[in-house]
Amino acid sequence: MSQLLNGLPSDFNSPLKEEVKDGALPLPASAVTWFVPGRIEVFGKHTDYAGGRSLLAAATNGITFVARANSEQVVRVASDAVKDRVELPLQEQIDGYEGGHWAGYAAATVSRLVKNFGSQVRGADITITSNLPLASGMSSSSAMVVGLARCLLDISGIESSAAFRSQIDGPENFAAYLACIENGMSFGELAGHRGVGTFGGSEDHTSMLCAEADSLVQYSFCPVRREKIVPFPADYSFVVAVSGVLAEKTGAAREAYNQVSASAREILAEWNKQQGRDDLFLADAVASGTDAVEKIRSFLPEGSYKRNRFEQFLTESFELVPAAADALSEGDLETFAKVAYLSQSWADQALGNQVPQTRELVSLARSLGACGASAFGAGFGGSVWALVPTAQAVDFAASWRSAYVAAFPQMSERAQMVITRPGGRAQRLALEYSADF
Repeated sequence: MSQLLNGLPSDFNSPLKEEVKDGALPLPASAVTWFVPGRIEVFGKHTDYAGGRSLLAAATNGITFVARANSEQVVRVASDAVKDRVELPLQEQIDGYEGGHWAGYAAATVSRLVKNFGSQVRGADITITSNLPLASGMSSSSAMVVGLARCLLDISGIESSAAFRSQIDGPENFAAYLACIENGMSFGELAGHRGVGTFGGSEDHTSMLCAEADSLVQYSFCPVRREKIVPFPADYSFVVAVSGVLAEKTGAAREAYNQVSASAREILAEWNKQQGRDDLFLADAVASGTDAVEKIRSFLPEGSYKRNRFEQFLTESFELVPAAADALSEGDLETFAKVAYLSQSWADQALGNQVPQTRELVSLARSLGACGASAFGAGFGGSVWALVPTAQAVDFAASWRSAYVAAFPQMSERAQMVITRPGGRAQRLALEYSADF
C-alpha cells in the first residue's frame, strides 16, 4: 500500500473501517474500489419523478468499479459486460456515445462532473465487472452513474470540498444529484447538462445509496425523504425473473419511457395554468388543497391516458406503497400479495408499460404459489419479482423459468433468474492513498 498522509493510521487502507465504507473521504484517493448494487422497485411504478412514494430494496447482485487515478486529462472505462473500452476526455462536451451506446451514461457522468467541478476532476482508469443482468430493469444504467461518480469524486477529493458540501448534504441529496446527471436538470447551484435524454427521478440512485440490508425502505421524492424502514421476513427471498426483453432507457425505448413521464408533467402544467400556481411536482399539486384531486380530475377526460395515469399515480403513491409496507411489517403476506396484484394491474391498464412476457411471468409466479409478484422498473420489458420462501427459492426459480420458456421459446437464451434478499447500500471495498494525489 502507498504511504498515507496527514497522520492517518497505517492500517487505514485495509481492512476498511466503517467510517470509510461510504461517505466523503478526508483526502483524495489514489485508488478505490466500489460495489454498487442493483435495485428492486418493489412498489412505486413511475412515481418518484412526480414526487410520489416507492418501496425499495437493493439486490445482492451489482457492479464493481476498480479505479486508479492517472495524471492525464482522460477517464478510461473498460467493461467486462460488453467487452469494450472507451476513453472520455475531461471536458463538458463529450460526443459519440448517443443512440444507446453503453458508454452514454459514463460520458454523461464525466461531462456533468467537469461542468460542476471543473479542474478539480482528475483522470482515472476504471475497470467494471458485473453480475447484474444488463437492461433487466434492475437499473444497471443508474448503477453505472453511481459507481463512476463515486470513484471520480474519491480520486478527485471533491466530496469534501466546499463546492460540493455547500450543495449536497447526506446520501439522499447525493442520490438526487446523481439523478440529475441522468435527467440533465440542475441541482441547486450545480448547473444542469444534457444528461442521457430520459426524464426520470432518483428512485434508483436512492435505493443504491440508502438501502438497508434485510429490509425494504419506503421513500417519498422531490425532495428525497426516508419515511420508513420495513423489516423483510427472515425466511423469504425475492426471485427475480429477467424476461429477456431489454428494458433500455436509451435509443428506441426512450420515446416510450418518456411518454409515461411526460404525461405527469403535462397534467401538472395544465393544473398550474388553470390555478395560476407554480407547483413543481404533481404531488405538490395534489397536496395543495382538499379539493385539488377533484379539480385535477375535472380537466382529465374519463378514460383518457392522462386520467388513467393520474389515477395510477394517486393509487400507487398514496395507497399501495403504504399498504404494502404495513402488510409486510405485520407479516400479512396475503395482503401484501393482493397489493402486488393491484400494482401490476394499474401498471398494465393505466401506464400501459407492460409487454406479453412480463404479464406471463407475473401470472406464472402466482400460479406457482408466490406470495406476490410484480413487474418493476421503467417497463416495456425488464424483470418481475416474486416473493417466495427462501427454502423453496431455487426450485421455484427453475420451475418459473421452465414454464416461461415454454410460453416464450424465443427468450430461452436471454431469460435469467436471480435469487436475492434485500442487500446493503453501495460501499467501498478497497482504498489507497498516495503522496502523488
